[in-house]
Amino acid sequence: MIHDKDYIIRIVKQFSEMIANMLLGKNEGTLEEQQMVFETQMKDVFKMGFEELSAMSINEISSWVNAKDEPHHTAYYELLGHLFYYKFKDQGKRDFADKARTFYELWLQKSQIFSLPLMGRINELK
Repeated sequence: MIHDKDYIIRIVKQFSEMIANMLLGKNEGTLEEQQMVFETQMKDVFKMGFEELSAMSINEISSWVNAKDEPHHTAYYELLGHLFYYKFKDQGKRDFADKARTFYELWLQKSQIFSLPLMGRINELK
């Protein structure tokens, strides 16, 4: 069981790093390959596609995260912040900006780490 938890958190962190790289424009490969990797990672981490996840409210997503192990909350909140920020930049939907801002703020609270880049993103999303 411990091995399973380590695997899950590793997948969450890898997906978060992939989205961070996409935000920085360090994409490698074709658009189709990137989309396939993105969808695969979504299914691995969330067991659903982005459309289904984005249809959930902030409270529903937070409840889903809170049902996970406590040490993994910060990784999930960081991933969710990156995910919704990336989709906001891609599609410009205000709902995605609100979700990204909320999850970044939750990450800051849970991690107790001051991150200037995330503070800049939060201000950008307001």
